[in-house]
Amino acid sequence: MAEAVPVRCPACLRENGYTAPVFPCACGSPVHPPLDLAAPPVPLTHRTWSDTWVTVRCTTCGRESEWPHPELGCGSCGTVVLIPVHPLEGTGTPAGPAGPVGSSAAAARPDPGGAAGGPTSGVAGGRPAHIPPPPAAPVPRPAFRPVTIRTARDAVATAALYLRWLGFRDVRQPDGRPIPAATVDLRAPGLVAQVDPTTAPAGLRAVECVWLNGLTASATSVYFALAGYTEEARARADDLGIPLFVMDLTGMPQPVNDPAEALVGPDA
Repeated sequence: MAEAVPVRCPACLRENGYTAPVFPCACGSPVHPPLDLAAPPVPLTHRTWSDTWVTVRCTTCGRESEWPHPELGCGSCGTVVLIPVHPLEGTGTPAGPAGPVGSSAAAARPDPGGAAGGPTSGVAGGRPAHIPPPPAAPVPRPAFRPVTIRTARDAVATAALYLRWLGFRDVRQPDGRPIPAATVDLRAPGLVAQVDPTTAPAGLRAVECVWLNGLTASATSVYFALAGYTEEARARADDLGIPLFVMDLTGMPQPVNDPAEALVGPDA
């Protein structure tokens, strides 16, 4: 857990304690946005999608992912401020030598058998050149690390994290001013998802709407809900092949039908 740092509200000049959130990288390591405490916080007067997310690089595996931008509500005047973060820097790591000392010389040294046209000609590592190497064993997917859901925004962020964990890239809300609605859209290449953070079960119409959106975009349709689904919605989703997930307040999505189980796969 990161330590709390003081953040001064630019409106009333009161200092508020703030602890940077910690998020789970796909490799399983915790990541957190690098706060730039030398820069003043910026009042949030109009929320945009670009202000909501920030790109953070995992210090363990180097993966770059988008996470919620750090923000803080002043406990005195209620002003919401965005806390600046350090921008990503290039790795700057110079390319190392091609191999240990002497490896180039060893590679250039003629093969005695090959020079004579012996049986070792065309053999690499004891395997004939025309035989491909065996396929590498698949790397098991790390366990998903949930983030506690306290607000509707947490539910949307959790769904986005879970979709990234499933392998979808560039998961984000569509650009443009969102239409006021109970559900929130998430999009990625080949994906259309809706998140319902309300306390009422998702109904038949909600499932059919996300199916139509996916059909229009030629993409996979997925639905997340906090309060589950009506029997009609679940039956219709099974007919249409729509994966349904339910999220509890611990932030762990659970598949509730066969299409969702198939989307998660056997490695979960």
